[in-house]
Amino acid sequence: MDYAPLIEKRRIRLEELEQEIADPTLFDDRNRAENIMREHRRTQALMHTWAELCEAKAQKEDASALVSSEDADLAEMAAEELAELEPHIAKLEEEVQYSLLPRDETEDRDAIIEIRAGTGGDEAALFAADLLGMYQRYAEGRGWKFEILDASPNAIGGFREVTARISGEEVFRYLKYESGVHRVQRVPATETQGRIHTSTATVAVLPEAEEVDVEIRQEDLRIETCRSGGAGGQHVNRTESAVQIFHLPTGIMVRCEEGRSQLKNKETGMRILRARLFEMKQREAQQSYSAQRRALIGSGGREEKIRTYNFPQNRLTDHRIGYTSYNLDTVVASGAIEDIIAHMQHAEMQERMDELK
Repeated sequence: MDYAPLIEKRRIRLEELEQEIADPTLFDDRNRAENIMREHRRTQALMHTWAELCEAKAQKEDASALVSSEDADLAEMAAEELAELEPHIAKLEEEVQYSLLPRDETEDRDAIIEIRAGTGGDEAALFAADLLGMYQRYAEGRGWKFEILDASPNAIGGFREVTARISGEEVFRYLKYESGVHRVQRVPATETQGRIHTSTATVAVLPEAEEVDVEIRQEDLRIETCRSGGAGGQHVNRTESAVQIFHLPTGIMVRCEEGRSQLKNKETGMRILRARLFEMKQREAQQSYSAQRRALIGSGGREEKIRTYNFPQNRLTDHRIGYTSYNLDTVVASGAIEDIIAHMQHAEMQERMDELK
């Protein structure tokens, strides 16, 4: 495929963006400024990748011409260079392809991640805590900010449910594949006879919604205050700082007690509510996706089993694309999910390219 015409359009767009950035009134509208700066960074990165790809292809032509050289040493060096250039070119081409595809409007957004213990009792709650730690370390590795919004811990260090906000560059683009049922197979710390148990936790990754994305009418809300529970010192159970927000039309209930002030918890609760309502709106829109793509990347629903973590075999399997690796301990302990996400992005890109044909 000849990308040159599409690249030329992006080059023109980059010039337009640079003119807008030079406008001294740009930051009068903060949202517009953020969108323009984000698009500028993205377009600039694409042009850099394109230049690198063109340079690599030129090097490949030169090396190809030297492979048949009568100078044996020169021919050998050219062959070695070709062997290094070919996978590099393939990777750059994939990056260019992905960047040129129509973007999902939510990919640049921050994300709210909700993790709930599923079947398995205390072991499921411990697994939920492991997943939380895995995502936190992954976020830290990418330079994102990770903030716990609300949590319901149990007595042995796990979580019945926990909600966090992750903010940074293109957070939802990378984490959107994580929604679904995560299954763990291992010998629990509470197991005395060495038997392997199977437990689950559900993960929902929601793009953070802005007020313009969903309309929330005050008359559709019932807001209640109550005392916080759990660990937290003298503050807990002495002030009614916990907030419960009921969205009457949908039946969604959000409870927040992590903050020390009622106002802070209400703001956090409204943020989570907007994200959940926006998710419902997005999932309705996703019904227009092809059945094949939905089967590949999943519906993002909490009910869909997407991944198995088998600790006795140190094996991680993503069931949507048949991906398997045998470094599960590193993945969970270090948050090293980059390879899984890269495979998911590749699979999605191939499907989207097929849909454009």
